Parts: sequence; structure tokens; C-alpha cells
Amino acid sequence: MNWAGLYAILSGVNRHSTGIGRIWLSVVFIFRIMVLVVAAESVWGDEKSAFTCNTQQPGCNSVCYDHFFPISHIRLWALQLIIVSTPALLVAMHVAHLQHQEKKLLVMTGHGDASELAQVKKQKMRISGTLWWTYTLSVIFRIIFEAAFMYIFYLIYPGYAMIRLVKCDAYPCPNTVDCFVSRPTEKTIFTVFMLATSGFCIVLNIAEVIFLIAKACSRRGRGHHEDSYDTKEHHQNEVNLLIKGGSIIKRSPGSQDKGVICSTS
Repeated sequence: MNWAGLYAILSGVNRHSTGIGRIWLSVVFIFRIMVLVVAAESVWGDEKSAFTCNTQQPGCNSVCYDHFFPISHIRLWALQLIIVSTPALLVAMHVAHLQHQEKKLLVMTGHGDASELAQVKKQKMRISGTLWWTYTLSVIFRIIFEAAFMYIFYLIYPGYAMIRLVKCDAYPCPNTVDCFVSRPTEKTIFTVFMLATSGFCIVLNIAEVIFLIAKACSRRGRGHHEDSYDTKEHHQNEVNLLIKGGSIIKRSPGSQDKGVICSTS
């Protein structure tokens, strides 16, 4: 698989993400994709051929291997990385849509020269408004997908440990036969490492959601404070204008009663 192409797409989204999002991408690329490509694929390269059973019955090895290992670790990890990275593509499409709208606005206002249009593509989009919702939902979906795949791993391989010896009695095996897995300890170490990295990515995603919500609440609170300050300032300006215009007359205590007495006389 061309992991470089996936990383290039994620890097484009990374320019518009938060600091925690950049850390998440670094962890995914260095500790998951690099380990998967450089080491894990070579460890599981002979998983089918080195799976041997103490029988010469044709087809017994294949049936037993398919029974105990319905999907390869490598293919499941590759599928996990692709699906977990998919929500980031939604952010990329949303950013592209906003950039297209901004370019259209520049052209309509007469500022559509090549340098300004190129600057729009390079600038970082602020995570606010509808983009905030898209970005936050993408992070939440990443958490769900990561947790779902960890649960799938647990269902297929209980305890996340690679079995050394399995006993198989599936057809066409003549009886219960012993089958042996190659390099079980090494595969267990890689499995635990990849799943621990997946768990760390979940923690990063949860922290990013909390950061996004806190930042949005802070921005909204600051906006309410500014609106309240502007309202008070506007009210004070109106009072000052009325005082300067003579519409408000300062009266001493009791002056209102005197006015009433004079009018009745």
C-alpha cells in the first residue's frame, strides 16, 4: 500500500489542526505506519507458510489456519489506519470548500490575481464556526473507530497474545491435530506495542476534544463579555449626549414637590 500518499493527505489537514492534532499525526506516522511497514510486515511475512500441523492431510493446515486466524494482523492494522484516517478527509474537503468560497469572493471584489489566490491556499484556516463542528466530529469518529478496532482485536485474539500451540479438529483433519505458530513471542510483542499506541492515540483524541470544547467556550464567553461591554459603553454614550443637550436637568431634593404645589396654585 502507498502509505506516503495517505501521509501527504493527512499532512495537508495537519496544517489546519491544533497542536494536539499535530502530535497525533506524528504518533500515527512514526509509531504505527513506520513500525507496520519496516518491522511488522516482515515479522508476519511467513505466517501462513510457517503455520504447521502434525499431519500430512491435504488442506488441514489451511483450514486450521483460517479457523484460528480469520484475518491477518497486518491487514487488520492497515484497515484500521485507513478507516481512522478517513474522518480527516472530511476536514480536508471542508477546508477546500472554504478556500473555494474565499477565492470566489476575492474574484468578485476584484482582488483575484494569482498571488492573492495562491495566498488563500497557503493560509491556515481558523477552527471556528462550521469548521469547528466538522473538525470536532472527525476527532470523535477517530475515537470511536480506534476503540472499535481494539474491541475487534480482543474478540479475534483474546488477551491480545499470540497462541503458541492450537489444537484443531476441523474437516478435513483426520482427528485433533496440534498446529504450531511461528515466532509467537515476537508477534505478541508487536501486537501489544501497536495496540498500546492505538490506546495512546485515543487519549490524544480525547484531549483534543476537551481542548476544542474549552476553546470554544472561552471564545463564546469572551464574546459575551465584549458584547456586554459594548452595550454598557453605548448606553453611557447616550447618557452623555443627553446631558450635553440639556435634556436631563439636575434637580435638588424636593424640587419635584415644589413644582406640583406651584401648578396647583
